[in-house]
Formats: sequence, C-alpha cells, structure tokens
Amino acid sequence: MSKQLKGILFAAGGASLWGGSGAAAQYLFSNTTINTAWLVSLRLLTAGILLTLWSLWKSPDQIHELIHSKSNLKMLVAFSIFGMLNSQLTYFLAVKYSNAPTATVIQYLQPVIIIVWISLASHKWPRRIDCLSILVALVGTFYLVTGGHFGTLTLTPTAIFWGVWCAFAAAFYTMLPAPLLKKFDALAVCGLAMLVSGIIMLPVLIKNGWPSLTTGQWWLIVYIIVFGTMFSYTLFLQSIRYVAPSVTGILSAFEPLVATILAVTLLGTRLTVAAIFGSLLILLTTVMQSIPMNKILGLRHFHWRHLWHHE
Repeated sequence: MSKQLKGILFAAGGASLWGGSGAAAQYLFSNTTINTAWLVSLRLLTAGILLTLWSLWKSPDQIHELIHSKSNLKMLVAFSIFGMLNSQLTYFLAVKYSNAPTATVIQYLQPVIIIVWISLASHKWPRRIDCLSILVALVGTFYLVTGGHFGTLTLTPTAIFWGVWCAFAAAFYTMLPAPLLKKFDALAVCGLAMLVSGIIMLPVLIKNGWPSLTTGQWWLIVYIIVFGTMFSYTLFLQSIRYVAPSVTGILSAFEPLVATILAVTLLGTRLTVAAIFGSLLILLTTVMQSIPMNKILGLRHFHWRHLWHHE
C-alpha cells in the first residue's frame, strides 16, 4: 500500500468515526434520558486519561514541559475551557436539539468565522476566494435554516443557537492551541486539554450518577469515547504524515457524510432537498479553502493557508 493511499484511508477513516459518534449521540439523546453534559464529561475525562497516558509513554518530556511552564499551562487551560470543552459541549447540544447531520454541517462554518476574525484583526480585506467562501456559506446556511423560504424556520431557535455557537467554538478550537502546536506534539496538547476539561466537568459526572441504560446503549458510549474520540483522532494524526493538509481538509467531508447516512438509514432522520443543498454549499467552503486554487487558476499572488480543526 502506497503512503498516499494509506494517508487517504486514515483521514477518511478518522472522519468517518467522528461522523459515527454524532449519530450515536443522536440515538442516545432520542431514546434515553442521558444528560448531555454528563456524556461530554465522561467522554472528555476517559479519552483525556487514555490519550495522556499514551502521550506519557510516547513523549514524556513534552507532557512535563507543558505542565511545568506557567505560560504553556495558561494557554493549555484556555484551550481546554474555551476550545476543547466549548466545542465538545456545544456540538452535542446541537445534535440533541437538531440532529447529527445538521450539527456536523453547521460546525463547518468555522473556516468562515476564522476568515472574518483574521480580516478584522489584521484590518485587511479577505482574499477573493475567502469572500466567495463567505458568500457560499451564507447561502448554504440560509437554505439549511429556512428551507429556502424567507419567514420560515426548519430548525428551532434553540437548535440554531447551539449550532452557531458550535461553529464559533470550533473556530476557537482551531485558533487557541496554535502557539502550543508549534512547540508540542498534538497528541500531548489535545490529550491534556481533554483531561483538564474532563476534570472541570467532574462535578457534573458525579452529580448525575450513572444512568440506567441497556447493554447496547453502553456500547454506544464506549464507541463515542474509544472509536469516536481516540481512534478517530489518532487516525487523523497518522494521515497528516502521509498526505497534504489540503487532502485531509477535503476528506473531512466524510464526517457529515457518514453522520447523514447513519442518521437517515438507521435513525429515520428526514432531510429536505433544501437542507441537503444548503449542507453541500457549506461543505463546499471547506473544499474551497483546502484546494490550492493558485495552481488551478494560475493566480500569481494567491496565498493559501489551511485551517485545520477537530470536535
């Protein structure tokens, strides 16, 4: 197997496992009384412990440097609260109040949010491709939220609120750890961030206790933690060793694709033509930001930057 094919399979596999975790969460929220914050706290704490132990075995020096430097520790705590915990909790709340496909697609608005933020912070107009991305994302959001009709909403205000917040949280998740990721391995940074987030949410875990679930429903929780968090993340990390970030950015579309297929076929979720069209437009913005358009269009002064993120 070639390195490129291996990287493609890893990237697609990681994104698919992420998409599956969204569908699993939708099933749990629809068929049990499980508390959203409880599920998030269990996911973060368990995955954080396992990933941190793995990182300790792989690169103990990085863990030591991260937690013994005040400046690094401050950035890690900020990322843990406003990036990791924020994105995980708002994503699951968006799933609860809408569905897995919708929540997964809406979070893909985060590149547009980052584009606007960078433009405001640098006092520079976005590039032409960025302006086009913003326009496409806005049209896609309009169709997804209204079904293409002014004055109507296909999503509840609560679902829209958590979905949009989820997109902003995903943007924070992307930007906040940038200084740390320049110095440390992503496995160490995200493992510790999950662990810190899980510890912060520990009172929620203790207060709510263990829900009464069937064996199958407990296995879904195991899937969300192990396969939808740990394995998906490690597969993604492996993929960027073999293929360019632009390829992984495009293959991340497997996440909403798998979430949609599972939700429609197994959970009975119904999506209108307008919702599907709007979703495709939003996902198109990620592809537009990933493809090196300067090579395709022959633009001389086009500078491409890849904005990587993960829920």
